[in-house]
Amino acid sequence: MSHHFKIKKLSIQLVLAGLVGGALPVMAEDAIQIAPVVVTGTRIEQNSFDLPMSIDSVNAEQIQEGQLKVNLSESSARVPGVVINNRNNPAQDLAIQIRGFGARSAFGVRGVRLYADGIPMTMPDGQGQTGTFNLDTASRVEYLRGPFSALYGNSSGGVVQIFTKDGEEDPTLNGGVTFGSYNTSRESIGFSDSSDSFDYVINANTYRSDGYRAQSDTRRDTVHTKLNFKLNEDTKLTLVATALDQPDNLDPQGLDATQLKDNRKQAGTGSEKFDTRVSRSHEQIGATLERFLTKDDAVRIMAYYGHRKNEQYQSVAITAQRDDRNGGGVATIDRDFGGADLRWNHKGMVADSPYNFTLGMNYDRMNDDRKGYENFVANVPIGGVPATISGNSTDCGMTLGGQPIICGVRGNLRRDETNKASNFDQYMQAALDLTPRWNLSAGLRHSRVQFKNDDHYINKDFYTETIARVNGDDSGAVTFSKTTPVIGAIFKLTDTVNFYANAGKSFETPTLVEMAYKSTGSGLNLDLNPAKSVQYEAGVKAILGDNTLLNAALFRINTDDEIVVLQQSGGRTVYQNVNSSTRKGFELSLDSKFNNGFGTYLAYTYLDAEFSSSFTSCRPFTGGQTTCLPTVAASSTNSGGELINSGANIPGTFKQTLYGEVSWKYQPIGFSTALEARANSKTYVAFKPEYGKADGYTVAAWRGGFSQKLNNWNVSEFIRVENLFDKDYVGSVRVADLNGRYYESAPGRNWLLGLNAAYRFK
Repeated sequence: MSHHFKIKKLSIQLVLAGLVGGALPVMAEDAIQIAPVVVTGTRIEQNSFDLPMSIDSVNAEQIQEGQLKVNLSESSARVPGVVINNRNNPAQDLAIQIRGFGARSAFGVRGVRLYADGIPMTMPDGQGQTGTFNLDTASRVEYLRGPFSALYGNSSGGVVQIFTKDGEEDPTLNGGVTFGSYNTSRESIGFSDSSDSFDYVINANTYRSDGYRAQSDTRRDTVHTKLNFKLNEDTKLTLVATALDQPDNLDPQGLDATQLKDNRKQAGTGSEKFDTRVSRSHEQIGATLERFLTKDDAVRIMAYYGHRKNEQYQSVAITAQRDDRNGGGVATIDRDFGGADLRWNHKGMVADSPYNFTLGMNYDRMNDDRKGYENFVANVPIGGVPATISGNSTDCGMTLGGQPIICGVRGNLRRDETNKASNFDQYMQAALDLTPRWNLSAGLRHSRVQFKNDDHYINKDFYTETIARVNGDDSGAVTFSKTTPVIGAIFKLTDTVNFYANAGKSFETPTLVEMAYKSTGSGLNLDLNPAKSVQYEAGVKAILGDNTLLNAALFRINTDDEIVVLQQSGGRTVYQNVNSSTRKGFELSLDSKFNNGFGTYLAYTYLDAEFSSSFTSCRPFTGGQTTCLPTVAASSTNSGGELINSGANIPGTFKQTLYGEVSWKYQPIGFSTALEARANSKTYVAFKPEYGKADGYTVAAWRGGFSQKLNNWNVSEFIRVENLFDKDYVGSVRVADLNGRYYESAPGRNWLLGLNAAYRFK
């Protein structure tokens, strides 16, 4: 099998970015030292340049300057190994891929752990969302890849952490307004202050848009606050609170290949008929107490609690909702979650060699009250809706019981269960300077993850006809445990060149949703195992001259029991394990800054992600098929199963991604501008290439703006143009959708115009 790199067209903008990046060092008059950022990949603040791992930090300027400040996807393209595509679908949270982990996610984040100010945003079962990340107040976002991410526990194929800035030295009121294409608007207001013993940041923002596609209106309101208390010289208390309100965000769903070609702005099949949409709310508060016991010993105690509600209206045909195993077309979740973390950090000397270590434990829990309802109301008792009316399949608007069937509204209860998950982990990390040039780092984590489902909706047979389709008892419980070690070393060849290597194990449990059903019978899918990976990485970090920072890494990941879809039937999706898969690749970034105001940046990733063993899965539906039973011969209703051969690509992953940027700042007039370009190679949408792919693409963006300082005022204005050359491309894919509705189209050329101001009280 050939794995040669092919992007059919590479726009002139990206070529220019590379050429200018190579030419600018000659233009620099005086060298400017680049200081690598300080990160917390090892839970102790250290210089990323001296850590034996791949970790990048995107700073506040890169997150906020000339950006809408709504999604992580706005700035994540500059991190090699990371793919966060804007789905342009407000009802579905961002999906994050790190070195191919997370590619299978149909919604939200799987396989990658999320943190906000050190507080987990990933639930104990491995699912997470980024919608509560506040980009107005972010000081940085860190992206940790490779073996050391395993030290964060379940589903840590990578780690993404956002950190809120501290309060300003003087009382500062700030606000901003942004307008853009598709009737997009965003307003924010915040206040910040500090004293000798106290500082705080508070921000509220609201976001509205009609969206690029039909059925994609959105509204999102958030409030975020961080308070720091210096209780004494040795003790600090931090409180963080976040609230999100996101009502009735419409869901355009995916398009099939024909729909994409005919009208890329249209909503997917059934979206408008069933008024597909999501409403969600989220409130969370966390507290962290840090205390130095001695100059070499510190303890940290963190506790948090939150509540989340989610209501989703789906486009499930009425005839499919009649199956008694079907949970209906409206899904609701009422979730309580929380946890605590306790750790001890110590540093010292062995002979003349410094060392540090961390010992800790954490407990997290979630409790979901999950219900399902029919997405229609009919003027007959439950079970009274026939399969056909006047010889046609029963559908919205047809007359039944003297009245039309109304869709897009909550109907009869069809699912009622309580999902619980918890984890109890213990971990340790240590680092030792063996010599002035050699440093050794290692860690170990033991995780115990428990799942339990209590089904309260059992043996209901309202719609059963000639085939027994009784909704059985889906209760069950299972516990997984795993110990994940990691070790790494760094060799400091010179003060400006470091080589490193590391290796470790990681694991990913199935989520509660993925474990909910099995192929035959009722109860949790207890045959579904966690995916287990062994990761290897080697790299170099170098400062070239005095103005360019280089990071490069080679990696290989061998995974057993990869989790993929097996079948869909009666509204139930069943998952299975694939014996083995591999991910291997290369990452490179080059960051240059020059004293004439120019800067260049380049990030490149090569990823070869494939299944290394064969397995059986469902064929996509054709000709009106609505069911897949892999062990039953294909028919007019059943698509049946097929063999997926070893060597098949993991769908949703990109062989190559490339990001380039050329920026310039002219301080005398406060002007800044940048040209950005991003290229992705093609990606397959299903297990076999013949079922479709999203073509590779290259798009460019431009931003520019001014800033002014007027007495106590700081004012800035910007304009941003996305997709400069109005390319048609697929922004995101819905992996292995058996209905063939894989594609979420991206907008054409669009613009943003923003004004931000801050007043400092002195």
